[in-house]
Amino acid sequence: MSTFFSGALKNLAPYTPGEQPQDQQYVKLNTNESPYPPSAGVITALNAKETSDLRLYSDPECKELKKALAGYYKVEPENIYVGNGSDEALNFAFLSYATDGRGVAFADITYGFYPVFADLYHIPVQIVPLKSDFSIAPEDYYGLNKTIVIANPNAPTGMALSRDAIEGIVKANPDSVVVVDEAYVDFGAESCVGLTKIYPNLLVVQTYSKSRSMAGARLGYAIGNAELIRDLETVKFSTNPYNVNRLTLRAGVQAIAEQDYYTENCKKIMATRAYTKEKLEKLGFTVLDSRSNFLFAMKPGTDGGAIYRGLKERGVLVRHFDKDPIRDYNRITIGTQEQMDIFLTKLEELL
Repeated sequence: MSTFFSGALKNLAPYTPGEQPQDQQYVKLNTNESPYPPSAGVITALNAKETSDLRLYSDPECKELKKALAGYYKVEPENIYVGNGSDEALNFAFLSYATDGRGVAFADITYGFYPVFADLYHIPVQIVPLKSDFSIAPEDYYGLNKTIVIANPNAPTGMALSRDAIEGIVKANPDSVVVVDEAYVDFGAESCVGLTKIYPNLLVVQTYSKSRSMAGARLGYAIGNAELIRDLETVKFSTNPYNVNRLTLRAGVQAIAEQDYYTENCKKIMATRAYTKEKLEKLGFTVLDSRSNFLFAMKPGTDGGAIYRGLKERGVLVRHFDKDPIRDYNRITIGTQEQMDIFLTKLEELL
């Protein structure tokens, strides 16, 4: 780093995203992207006129997309925040609700961006350990008097809390914002969007990157009480009001119009997940109960890092986290049936 870099940031450890190799063709099962393309209407919507209109700024208020999302989720447009990926919404939530000294609480094993956001803004953190089976104990979050952030389903475990369990946490912290990160909710978990109509301290964050096949478009949104949304937009308009580009906004609207296509894709992914879990268990793997588009698995007595490296050498990428107590696990994104059969074949070769 340069000698000009702020001393307050010199110890910041940035988030490390999953590998995005450009130099070799892999069966890519490491970053939880959808194996299926966007809907036909999304591709058609990105037409010559839209491309020509790139000379114009996008709508900073994202009105058309907010209207589409509000109709789908049965809320009002004023209850929707739209931004450049769900990570941005989470970033702004940390900045908006945890920098006043109250601090933030999240699990010891969860999405790796949370501690980075906390470090960036010098937010005190209370780490809440998972149970021995890697599940979240809802009662551990009761009455913390801190901003609470819960990935549901959790990452990288894929395990989910029920809507009732989340509601209990929200009820037990009436004076704190509870942020529920639902990036993977469409693969079998229960969404808490409906609870935002009841609890003014609940913010639900979702993304187009997983179930709607638009990871490359960088589009996310948050749903909550209108006052919470205004908070996020105050931060957004204080940084970059034009942060969602015209093509992404158009694609986002069209994707909602073709939601049936994405719902069917989710069903296919869930079926392939069940198939892959069964095959892994027959190979002697312990596989957590996933409600996401990935599996978290380990083979007792086998080095998880060695499995990751061996698969990579054989042209299959998965995600490995080199830290206790998950060092022997690998996170495996669910691809197409064909991709998962290749993965299983290469895995058997390795074992």
